[in-house]
Amino acid sequence: MGKMLTEAQIEAYARDGYVFPLRAFSAVEARRYRDGLEAYEGDTGDVIHSNMRHKVHLLFRWADEIVHHPRILDAVEDLLGPDLLCWTTNFFIKEANDPAFVSWHQDSTYWGLDPHDVVTAWVALSDAPLESGPMRFLPGSHKLDQMAHTDSFAEDNLLTRGQEIEMEVDEALAVDAPLRAGEFSLHHIRLVHGSKPNRLPDRRIGLAVRYIPTYVRQIKLDDSATLVRGEDRYGHFEQEPRPAADLDAAACAAHTAAMQRMLGAVYSGTDVTEARR
Repeated sequence: MGKMLTEAQIEAYARDGYVFPLRAFSAVEARRYRDGLEAYEGDTGDVIHSNMRHKVHLLFRWADEIVHHPRILDAVEDLLGPDLLCWTTNFFIKEANDPAFVSWHQDSTYWGLDPHDVVTAWVALSDAPLESGPMRFLPGSHKLDQMAHTDSFAEDNLLTRGQEIEMEVDEALAVDAPLRAGEFSLHHIRLVHGSKPNRLPDRRIGLAVRYIPTYVRQIKLDDSATLVRGEDRYGHFEQEPRPAADLDAAACAAHTAAMQRMLGAVYSGTDVTEARR
């Protein structure tokens, strides 16, 4: 028995590469976090996109609160140990009746993190039923080696490079991961996963939080991360500050610097300098 996960859930993660659903906070709290996001969008007159949808925990106190949420950290600690960094956060938002999708891929393809002891907590800030295009997993695929991917940069693909694995996926083997607002799933960096378009008249809002133990290093370039639990005895990553206030000058400067480092890793080998969508 772990801090949050049962022995069966820990075994399922080792076997399948994922576990869900897990409850982080109430639907009321999820609504508060969603309100924080949509207040920013209302003030700016635009949906959160491009560089703003990445590393959002450096910009907003409500997003920083999510990545430090004790129930999420307890579950991740059960898999990775007590010393944890948040490498990045990424919003995956599908608007109502949105053609946006996520192609079958492995997260490990362009991140440059070694070893592959990386867990993503996908946190639902809205309900994500089957009709909304929730996450889909290919069970056990995290045990495969790194696969070759093709970059499509397709307009409706929510991934940074529109990357897709170069293999046929038997859709009958895929497992859908519907979630209720306030729930989250955990999946391994090597797990093959994707999602379909949203066919509902409401947004599907998910925040992906990428956690790593402090011994993981970045092999492409100098990088930064946020210490969220325990102690960093390795110093592989420059420490990122927590925001004192939403979008204050220090937070925006930290975000700009962190995004330059992250984009250098994710888009290495291309001429892209800004996040897509």
